[in-house]
Amino acid sequence: MKNLTKIGGVAAVAAALALTGCGGGGTPSGPDAGKGQGAGSDLTKLISINAKDAKDLEQGGTVTLPLGSIGPDFNGFSNTGNSGDNTALHRPIDGAGTWGCWNFDFDGTATPNKDFCEEVKSEVKDGKQTITIKVNEKATYNDGTPIDVKTFQNTWNMLKGENKDIDVVTSGAYEFVDSVKAGSSDKEVVVTTTQPVFPLDALFAGLIHPAVNTPEIFNTGFTGEMHPEWMAGPFKVDKYDSAAKTVTLARNDKWWGAKPVLDKVVFRQLETSASVAAFKNGEIDGVSANTIALYKQLDGTKNSEVRRGQRLFAGGLNLNAQKAPLTDVAIRKAIFAAVDREALRKVRFNGLNWDETSSGSMMLLPFSKYYQDNYPVTETGPEAAKKVLTDAGYKPNAAGIMEKDGVPAAFKISNFGDDTTILAFAQTLQKQLQAGGMDVGIDQRASADFGKVIGSRDFFLAVSGYGVGADATDAVKQFYDSKTNENGLGDAELDAEIKKLSSIEDNTERNKAAMEVEKKHMAKYYSMGVVMNGPQISFVRSGLANYGPSLFKSASQVPDWTTIGWEKK
Repeated sequence: MKNLTKIGGVAAVAAALALTGCGGGGTPSGPDAGKGQGAGSDLTKLISINAKDAKDLEQGGTVTLPLGSIGPDFNGFSNTGNSGDNTALHRPIDGAGTWGCWNFDFDGTATPNKDFCEEVKSEVKDGKQTITIKVNEKATYNDGTPIDVKTFQNTWNMLKGENKDIDVVTSGAYEFVDSVKAGSSDKEVVVTTTQPVFPLDALFAGLIHPAVNTPEIFNTGFTGEMHPEWMAGPFKVDKYDSAAKTVTLARNDKWWGAKPVLDKVVFRQLETSASVAAFKNGEIDGVSANTIALYKQLDGTKNSEVRRGQRLFAGGLNLNAQKAPLTDVAIRKAIFAAVDREALRKVRFNGLNWDETSSGSMMLLPFSKYYQDNYPVTETGPEAAKKVLTDAGYKPNAAGIMEKDGVPAAFKISNFGDDTTILAFAQTLQKQLQAGGMDVGIDQRASADFGKVIGSRDFFLAVSGYGVGADATDAVKQFYDSKTNENGLGDAELDAEIKKLSSIEDNTERNKAAMEVEKKHMAKYYSMGVVMNGPQISFVRSGLANYGPSLFKSASQVPDWTTIGWEKK
């Protein structure tokens, strides 16, 4: 599942990279610190976590981190709960739901997460696949429910997409599962498929408690309710203060895996400006500074250092094709044509010592060996946009706005948060679209409204995008299958190509085929566009170990919640 992310926020999804920043909040060091990497580059230059052995850290202590939003929907598998902030909140308290059977290395390599799945074996015979999973005997939810075959059966039943009343983000590879049964015991899970599923980590990278088994519970049962009893992780919810928008975590005495270094973790919902003040005042221990406005405010903060890496993000143009007038593909294409992506990146990255070429994929970053540029227009600029509209029957009205059948090309850009650089980005985009003959306003929203606005599709064009993984197979279905993408855009021919993808075992062949699907879909439907990927620049309290830009190991900057902690003084 790819998590939605606003441009100013934290990306989240399984994937990883990073690089070392300098102390004291000064200028980032090293020329490679400021450049997006191409294929075949050294990804260690994009990772920066102050790696230390857990045994060498101070045992105990507290880490306090900001989130743009906490809730209201705490179900990360649903469309209204599908956000980077929600994933970041759940990582330490619900490894079952956010990691499941798999861990990911910095480069995206998946291996079994032995806290839950000690072994995963696959056999393909006569075109059918059998996957056998050995579940950790100790794996148990906080309410005492064993994590066993019933958990895997329920995960499949809730996510396979057959019941249209269940508001899943995507059915992914679950639609190809034919059966989930117990093997020699309830702790041995035998999965058979109707066609082979690759990569294997497309299945059970998050598990759903057996009690979450109806559309009502799935869709609305987590609104304002965290349900910690249905979780399993190294930390537990100690207190959720909905009024103060604060969640306090403590060590989970029921956790069977490695014990965490920290005693306590605190998440606070803060707007961008408030998080800056909180970091400078010593109230929080890390904050993203992915714009120059934030960087300048934080530069020089005592007892802090800068950690830089690659942000796992693709987007900037998130179009709602179900909301008129963006229901017209000509307007969507004109938006793509009107956009000057280089100019937008200059606004966004001004002063950050970061440079990248235009990316053309929502699914992979340019450093991936599978990447290809799929951006669907080559002729860009105001006149190119007007020509798209003119060819579709639009004409300028008395105000100079292109319209058709009395309906003008008029809509708003939804922008989230109070970061001045992000607002300048939105305003620059607005001017580019206006120059292309469109009447465009700005709908300014608080960061806390992000999940609600995007999940309910209450927008025309959102300055947002998605987290990026190391493999395109899951993303191609979420974004481009007509039955699962939120715009409902696609066709039977593309859907058939997508269905074949997961049966291709060779990683290179499968990802190339996925890239070709994206290329065809973008050129026909114009639903999502990549303006930027960008850096992850974090100001971090000095001495905090195992935290920072982590590429595919953790988009929420904590590679392992049991090892994050403070260096000994």
